[in-house]
Amino acid sequence: MRKNITTRSRRSIPAVSKLLEKVLNSVELPRPVIVDLVRREVSKLRDDRDIPDFETIIEQLRRSLEEHRRSRLQPIVNGTGVIVHTNFGRAPLGREVVETIAAIAQNYSNLEFDLASGERGHRAGYLEHNLALLCGAEAATVVNNCAAALVLIARHFTARKKEIIISRGELVQIGGGFRIGEILEAAGARLREVGATNKTTLRDYKRAINKQTALILKVHRSNFFMSGFVESPPSAEIAVLAKKNRIPFVEDLGSGAMSATDEIANALEHEPTPAEALKNNVDLVCFSGDKLFGGPQAGIITGRARFIRALKQEPIFRALRCDKLILAALQTTTDLHLQNQTASLPALKLLQTQTDELRARAAAILVRLRGLPLRTMAGPATGKVGGGSLPRSILPSITIDILPETCSLKQFADAMRKWSPPVVGYIAGERFKLDLRTIFPEQDDIVVDALRAACSINSSHS
Repeated sequence: MRKNITTRSRRSIPAVSKLLEKVLNSVELPRPVIVDLVRREVSKLRDDRDIPDFETIIEQLRRSLEEHRRSRLQPIVNGTGVIVHTNFGRAPLGREVVETIAAIAQNYSNLEFDLASGERGHRAGYLEHNLALLCGAEAATVVNNCAAALVLIARHFTARKKEIIISRGELVQIGGGFRIGEILEAAGARLREVGATNKTTLRDYKRAINKQTALILKVHRSNFFMSGFVESPPSAEIAVLAKKNRIPFVEDLGSGAMSATDEIANALEHEPTPAEALKNNVDLVCFSGDKLFGGPQAGIITGRARFIRALKQEPIFRALRCDKLILAALQTTTDLHLQNQTASLPALKLLQTQTDELRARAAAILVRLRGLPLRTMAGPATGKVGGGSLPRSILPSITIDILPETCSLKQFADAMRKWSPPVVGYIAGERFKLDLRTIFPEQDDIVVDALRAACSINSSHS
């Protein structure tokens, strides 16, 4: 087999060299990466019984290099209608937030330096103060995501007593197949499940309390809902029970809504806020920074000062803490909330976009698509909040519906994803659709250019 490859190689060295050089020049990757991928592909060929011709080999190499290049983290245009899209990095950051990150990233900063005394300072002091103020809490701190917040809380409170009481109806599975119960157990906790899937009463919590009870945990069902024969005691009642038995009561809210979501847009249901939970005498509340809070990925913990201080003294806190860029982004996001400038946070702004505005943009885009080998129209759609938030809320939206005349829907969708930046839509009702609610107005030109290019590419290959 090797002899066969060598013979072919000798006959085609000039042609192969030119083709290889063309491939190397067309792919924007570091040369060591290209060499490594080429070696991997050649190694696979050595194991094949049927050796393709050199042109096919070169094309395979080109495809492999291009697939690797496209896997690099890069901006995309989100035409799915899902605002807080977990696969797309959740909440996009606002201009002010990005400017703060850039300023901190390009310079030294007072991350752990007290400018007043000229000595070592406390990390994230400004942010923690403002977060506590925003949530109406005694204190606050942050870690790198909400799962980390639960791990930190569980590790601290189960150091001596091991059991965490949780309702069976709140054993939530989050993104990537991870489950709340498994996360808590990995942190060293032992779960004491109470109630049934659909019904948990205050009496269930009361009967479960024993000498090994470390805390009571309530998990907000942010990514699903139950209706019908359902019962769950209010947080205020659980708080009274916990206080009577001198047991900490923690609530995981997940989504991080800071204001009444039902007032942001008529189509949204009410999402409980940290301030509401703390008014119900919950000891600690944790939530995500990159969902309805509109900031970067982070786990935010607010509540009683003595518990926050204790959590920050845990050795594992250092392993879970945020870096300077996340702290900078959270700092500006928090200040925007305090200044009632949430329109500067893209995720929250997209929630408030009116369908009349989307309809006008759709009409303008359709005019620019005339003459292309496409059948197009604007259609009604329903967007989603996403990110495990507000599962019952359906947002009215407008899509650009496309039926290409020269290729299949799948080929057309593939071509749109190959554009730079990639444009991602979805196929439904035998149409390729782009939901304008999650496409920023300044991206309309990109969408039109991508659609034109997709027509050109696929017509030439049809």
